[in-house]
Amino acid sequence: MKLIKLTALSAAVLASTAALAADPIIIVDNNNNAVVYQAEPVAYTTAPAYQYNNDAGVVRNTASAVVGGTKTLFNTVINPASVSAEIGTLGYGASVGYSINDKVELQAGWTGGDVADLFGGDFDVNDINYDVDTDFSNPYMGVQLRPAGNWFTMGAGIIVPDNDIDVVANANGANYRINGTDYDEADVGTLEGNIEHRNKLAPYLTVGFRPNITNNFGVFGEIGAAYMGKTDVTINASNSSDEAKKAADAAERELEGKDYLEFFPIVKLGATYRF
Repeated sequence: MKLIKLTALSAAVLASTAALAADPIIIVDNNNNAVVYQAEPVAYTTAPAYQYNNDAGVVRNTASAVVGGTKTLFNTVINPASVSAEIGTLGYGASVGYSINDKVELQAGWTGGDVADLFGGDFDVNDINYDVDTDFSNPYMGVQLRPAGNWFTMGAGIIVPDNDIDVVANANGANYRINGTDYDEADVGTLEGNIEHRNKLAPYLTVGFRPNITNNFGVFGEIGAAYMGKTDVTINASNSSDEAKKAADAAERELEGKDYLEFFPIVKLGATYRF
């Protein structure tokens, strides 16, 4: 009888545990003593067959985008990490940046326009002064490095220069003094011509700073130089005298001998918006 009672109570325990997990349970032992047990509820969870990943398809950096395929690469190209506006010795312009990681950013941009106005529109070569009129076009591609992971930057890249530089010589009193020799302005007339750099591709190096002002906005400044190569100079005199031809030839040689035209200085300031 006790066995039947114990069996019945055990079955009741199982049934009540499933239905009333938190209710107390009474069990009678072999000595007819009642013992009270408090059953703990058991929670059962079933893992879903599929769970949506919110990060699916997110491009983490440009490096993975290049490996990821045509669609990912296209999405990366049309969604740059930053856009910038700048002004400097190569002109006015803008660029876009594509971040590889927190220390490396690829850049593509263009600068140009009438740069001469930024520097007063003239320059001196030894004893003679030239008025300058420019029309610059300088598309470029490069990389910006943050070697220490902070605001200090180093840049390098290639410029494709297409720059028109027109010059007009100014006489000093009644003479043009060219390479230590005086030429009578009345015999020479007007000396004018143009300067062209020989390099079709010009490598450049810069150092600078790029601090962030807010999470999205920042400013930058850079200094450096681009190797534009030797120059081809053409100077013509408005008069046709022998004196005029000698003065024009002397001016061409003097201008072509200037190294600062070979290594073109880069100075720029700008602002950046980061997405």
